Amino acid sequence: MNCRVVRVCNYLFVAAQLFVFTTRQTQASDISQLSGSYQIVQKTDLGPQTHVRLQVHLINHWQRELHIRTVALGDLSHPGKGGMQACSIVVHAGASSDTTQEFTIPHSEYELWRRGTRPRMVLEIELPSGHQTTMVVRLGRVSDRKVD
Repeated sequence: MNCRVVRVCNYLFVAAQLFVFTTRQTQASDISQLSGSYQIVQKTDLGPQTHVRLQVHLINHWQRELHIRTVALGDLSHPGKGGMQACSIVVHAGASSDTTQEFTIPHSEYELWRRGTRPRMVLEIELPSGHQTTMVVRLGRVSDRKVD
């Protein structure tokens, strides 16, 4: 009987630890390390495509600076959708940075933006260790200038 009670207590202890670990992991992943907004400063129709110049405001929520080496519009499954572009953007820890980037996107995607869909910017970031990682930032729209 004592052995059974100890075994049940061990199972409950392991289950509680897994629950706490999973909850902490979920909370950590829910907090975005980088957020941003965009404003369209120029738009040119190119038939089935649209060329846009975006003013992008990035905010670093990490405790270390981020060195962004390339940017693209799209998502991780299609990072080259808007064309990968080399850049050199440093966003200091707990600070923000502004950059202007140009992309050529399908006109249908631009129309989705006009209807409220938030574009995703794929960023390749160089870590202090020299390794690179990829982040996707969903940009919010700043609408103090109308470009249609």
